[in-house]
Amino acid sequence: MTALDPEEVILAEGPWTHRDVPANGARFHVAEMGRGPLVLLLHGFPTFWWTWRRALPALAAAGYRAAAMDLRGYAGSDHPPRGYDPFTLSADVTGVIRSLGERHAVVVGHGWGGFLAWTAAVLHPEAIRGIAPVSMPHPRRLRRSMIGDSAQRRASSYMFGFQVPASPERDLLEDRAAEVGRLIRSWSATPHFPDATADATYRAAMLHLNTAHCALEYHRWALRSIPRPDGIRFVRRMKDPIWAPVMQVQGADDPTVLSSSSRGSETYVQGPYRWVEVPGCGHFPHEEQPEAFLDELVSWLATT
Repeated sequence: MTALDPEEVILAEGPWTHRDVPANGARFHVAEMGRGPLVLLLHGFPTFWWTWRRALPALAAAGYRAAAMDLRGYAGSDHPPRGYDPFTLSADVTGVIRSLGERHAVVVGHGWGGFLAWTAAVLHPEAIRGIAPVSMPHPRRLRRSMIGDSAQRRASSYMFGFQVPASPERDLLEDRAAEVGRLIRSWSATPHFPDATADATYRAAMLHLNTAHCALEYHRWALRSIPRPDGIRFVRRMKDPIWAPVMQVQGADDPTVLSSSSRGSETYVQGPYRWVEVPGCGHFPHEEQPEAFLDELVSWLATT
């Protein structure tokens, strides 16, 4: 397949509308469609808003206003040199909700987007009507697993390689970001994802501006902050209970975030909680088994 242009994949044509919105001192790219209660969709690493291309029309058809944003440092959003900590990033999320003209939203997040869904529900509960974290434990559960579970440390070993300066960026971008496709294939448990189009699309988006560096900054904060005051303050704050409804989705065969690490996250939830484990699925339930995932999501949204 011919290499794709980063600008073209970021503004991919479809039934959605592209727009930029200001929030938290930065500019964020959003693809949206539909009318009704807002559902804000957050991607993870190493993808971008396009990972929700199936969810946008499905949610619009179900009576929701669906908006998929590019997180800080990714694709069509601003790429500032700082702000890759969960305090700033969760303020980005709630700022986008307000800039879209809404007081609150259900936040659906995959990977690091799921991390921010958990975080926003604690730090900005007034803006969160419910959360659906996908392939991401509660931050305190993740931290405990990273420190105390050797199996999870092995599963997350790629993060340790991301801590050194400069060379991880070069590795990620070499050969037109071939490493992006390799990572996605190794984290998926189904042979049909990524297909050639998804592989080329995600690789192209990683080549945009300074996305590779910014994307790695999420991982760097997560590990480097563990002994620092900001990291300790974050973990303490995340003890606060979550009162909003939660649906947590986990691929049973996720090789990078283990089911054993995700289980137990309900300890921090005082509101309605639903656990969904998708058999035969890896790190990308919404991409590997989109119909099953969207059926679960729409069913759950009807109860929130």
